[in-house]
Amino acid sequence: MKRRQTILILGGGFAGVEVARELEKLLSPDEAILQLVSRGNFVLFTPMLHEIAASDLDISTIANPIRKMIRRTEFIVADVENIDTDNKSVKVVHGFERRSHSLTYDHLVLALGSVPNFHGMAGLQERALTMKSLEDAILLRNRMIAHLEEADPTYSEASRNGLLTIVVAGGGFAGVETVAGIHDFMQSAIRSYSNLQPLHIRVVLVHAGAHLLPELGEQLGSYTEKKLRERGIEVLTQRRLKSITDEGVTLDDGMFIRTSFVVWAAGNSPSPVVAGLPFANRGGRIDTNLMLQVELKEGVWALGDCASIPDGNGGFHPPTAQHALRQARTAARNIVASIRGGALNPYSFRTIGQLAAIGRRTGVGQLFGRRFSGFIAWWMWRTIYLSKLPGLEKRLRVVLDWTLDLVFAKDTVQYTSFRPFSQSTPSSPFHDPEQPPHDAEMDRPTPIGFGLGGSTIWKAEPIEDTPKSL
Repeated sequence: MKRRQTILILGGGFAGVEVARELEKLLSPDEAILQLVSRGNFVLFTPMLHEIAASDLDISTIANPIRKMIRRTEFIVADVENIDTDNKSVKVVHGFERRSHSLTYDHLVLALGSVPNFHGMAGLQERALTMKSLEDAILLRNRMIAHLEEADPTYSEASRNGLLTIVVAGGGFAGVETVAGIHDFMQSAIRSYSNLQPLHIRVVLVHAGAHLLPELGEQLGSYTEKKLRERGIEVLTQRRLKSITDEGVTLDDGMFIRTSFVVWAAGNSPSPVVAGLPFANRGGRIDTNLMLQVELKEGVWALGDCASIPDGNGGFHPPTAQHALRQARTAARNIVASIRGGALNPYSFRTIGQLAAIGRRTGVGQLFGRRFSGFIAWWMWRTIYLSKLPGLEKRLRVVLDWTLDLVFAKDTVQYTSFRPFSQSTPSSPFHDPEQPPHDAEMDRPTPIGFGLGGSTIWKAEPIEDTPKSL
C-alpha cells in the first residue's frame, strides 16, 4: 500500500480554506493527511469589511469559523515562523507560551495572503490605521466614536479640527469603500453629539493616481470622485503622503493637513514569511507555473495574494477573491493528480467583473464588460456579495442587519477606550477603593493582554519584578 501523503496548507483565507475543502472531497482519509495552519480561527469575508467599520453590520456576521467549514482537516491556530523547503518542514509557534513545533509535509500549499505595505515611510505604521483585518475594522469604528466623544465637550473646541479631520490614503477599492463608510458613519453618528455639527467633520481622500478606482477605468473613477465630492469629501488626486507626525500629514506638494486620524489603504505586500523565502521574487511573491507549482521546489504550490501566477498572455492574474477561490480548486485537483500519477491542468480564468460600494446606496462596477453605476450597481454589489458569503446563517444575519440599518440610526457604543490606564482613576476596573493608592515611583504598568479592538489591558507590578506570563 502507498504511504499516506501529508498535505500542509498555510493560510486560513479564501484560498487556503477552499484548498482544504476541495481536497476533502477528492481524497479519502487513506490517501492523505490534511493539515491547515492559520493565525485566526475564522475566514473573513473582506469585501464587506468596511461595513463593519461603518456600523452597518455586526462584527461577527462576516467571519465564519474555519472548524465549521472543514470536516476532517486537522486545524491548527498558530503563526508560521519558518519554512524549510529543502527538508520539507515548517516551524510554527502557538499558544500563550509561544511554544514551537515543526510540521513535516509531502505537499505544501502557500496561501498566506498579504499585509499592508507602508513603503518605508517613517512613523506611518505606528500612527495610521489600516483596513485589512476584522480587528482593523473594529478599531476604526472605535476610533471614530472616540474622536467624537473627545471633540464634543465645549472645552475641546480648540482641538476639534484635528480630532474631526480624517485622512484616508489610497483610492483603490479599499480606500474608496472605507472613506465612503467613514463619511456615512460620522454624518449619522454626529447627531447624537449636542455640541457638534456635520460641518465640523472633514474627510479627505488622497490618491496617487489621476482618477479613483483605476481597476474600473477612468469613466467610473470620475463618477466615483464626483459622488464623493457631492457629499463633502475632499478628493485629492495625484498626491501622495510624504510624511506623518503626531500633528498631521504632509503631502508631496507641500500641503499640510492637521489631523490625528489617518487610515492607510494604499497597497499591500506579500506575507513577510513568504517574502523572506530565498526563492521569492523581487516583489516578495512566489512565482509559479500555470499549474500553480513552484518550480524546482518539489511538492510546493502557491496561490492567492502571495503568488505571482501567469495568465498565459505575458501578465499575471490579479489578487482578488474570485481568482483565489478558483486557484484553490485548481491547486487541489493538481495535488490529487500528482499523488495519483495523473495529468495536471493549468489554471485559466478571466475576471468576471468588479464592484464597489461608495456609500448612500450608490455603487460602481463592471461586469462582463458592461459598466454600472448608481443604485443598480449598489444593489448588484449587495446581492452578489451576499450570495458569495459562506453559510446560510451568516447571510440571514447580514440581511437582518441591513434591514435594521434602514430603520435605526448608527450604533455609537464604544467597545474600548483609547485613554491610557490611570491608576488614580476611581472608575478604573482595576481600582479597589478599599486599597491605598499605588506609589507612582514604585509601580509600573505591565501589559497582560489585549482587549477588543486592540486596546491593551494593563496590570500594575513592582519595578523589581519581572513581567509574569499568563
